[in-house]
Amino acid sequence: MKLVDPALVSVPELHGYLTGAIGPRPIALASTIDAQGRPNLSPFSFFNAFGANPGVLIFSPARRGRDNTTKHSYHNVKAVPEVVINVVTYAMVQQVSVASGEFPEGVDEFAKSGLTPVPSAKVRPFRVKESPVQFECKVTQVIETGTGGGAANLVVCEVVLVHVDEAMLDAQGKLDHRRLDLVGRLGGAYYCRAHGDALFELTQPNQAYGVGVDALPAAVRNSRTLSGNDLGQLGSLRTIPDETAVNEYKLTELPELFIRLAHDPAALEEALHRRAKELLAQGHREQAWMTLLAFNER
Repeated sequence: MKLVDPALVSVPELHGYLTGAIGPRPIALASTIDAQGRPNLSPFSFFNAFGANPGVLIFSPARRGRDNTTKHSYHNVKAVPEVVINVVTYAMVQQVSVASGEFPEGVDEFAKSGLTPVPSAKVRPFRVKESPVQFECKVTQVIETGTGGGAANLVVCEVVLVHVDEAMLDAQGKLDHRRLDLVGRLGGAYYCRAHGDALFELTQPNQAYGVGVDALPAAVRNSRTLSGNDLGQLGSLRTIPDETAVNEYKLTELPELFIRLAHDPAALEEALHRRAKELLAQGHREQAWMTLLAFNER
């Protein structure tokens, strides 16, 4: 692998590796006001959520790498420690791109982008009407990580009120990602859209953890057919099928394979691995386990 030593490359080059590899990153469309009460609106992809008690969001209006200048949002939260963080959807991303322009101080990016300012309830900066989720926040800290170009300025925000478009909720009252249609930032000019086939669900084990990939037979772990994701699905199962279940499955679901390839163990093993891969693609983890274990019961 190529080695990149931050001490030996330029700031733009390191920035490219960071933003190119760490993504997609959520986008905070941050609404602030300056000491004169003038609104400012700017997107930041150095952003995420970091806690829920209290709710904490952090974004970074970093120092510009090319000339070490600081951004209006940074000065605004120092002068008026309040911000509204609006999520960015595909329906508004082109307007958000306009708001990212480095306009002179005092220019209203709401007007420039065509996005609609609406009053907030607990903070002074405006919310963005077009955003389906808006977080009113108090700024509790600004952590300056350096004084050189490209250094981060971490704006730590405590959420004091959340506005949610009810059209974005499912029948259980939870945010529906298929309705939200969020946009994420990648490197350079690349973005991605959390929509349609790009969305998928993944079991979250937490305390209900699985047996692990190390529980698989060595021949399965080293399979040329099964991918790392396939092995992960197998390892996420909480219990390994017992010998009785495997034998019954072999007799009812796999007899044709065992009869046809009885004199070619290598071909039989490969055929079982392919069958298991097909089952995993359909979400049938237990059947895949039994298919693989059946080879040892021949």
